[in-house]
Amino acid sequence: MVRAYTRREYIRKIPGSKVVQFDMGNLTDEFPVKVSLAVKDPAHISHNALEAARIASNRFMQRKAGRMGYHLKIRVFPHQIVRENPMATGAGADRVQNGMRKSFGKSISSEAIVKKNQKVLSIDTNKKNFQDAKESLRRAAMKLPVSCRIVVDKGEELVK
Repeated sequence: MVRAYTRREYIRKIPGSKVVQFDMGNLTDEFPVKVSLAVKDPAHISHNALEAARIASNRFMQRKAGRMGYHLKIRVFPHQIVRENPMATGAGADRVQNGMRKSFGKSISSEAIVKKNQKVLSIDTNKKNFQDAKESLRRAAMKLPVSCRIVVDKGEELVK
């Protein structure tokens, strides 16, 4: 599948992504439990939504497990550049505006294209922080524009 409008060398002005970090927490340790947030339907997730989900999840895990008790990873990157044709408003706008004639649009933001069942966020943690990781991903799912489900990738036998 070829994505439309992702070649950044042809674009004059590219808006910066608001996602600050893609890996947070303890980056060196191996954790026995891995929980992920998977989308139920294909969707476009904006960089603003990804950053809001990251902040919500990271803040909750930091409070519950401490700085070194987890590893949070964002698994998608906002490649797709979104364009908008800004329409003039107000008095006399019809004389200045051409409407949709030659409407290529200006780049206004970027978004990640996710497929069905693709994992967006993952948290590696200990057995005792398993419920906190699930709650953290539930809070992150509230920030995304698509319905999500929580998947246990690793350590399923440990948490039962």
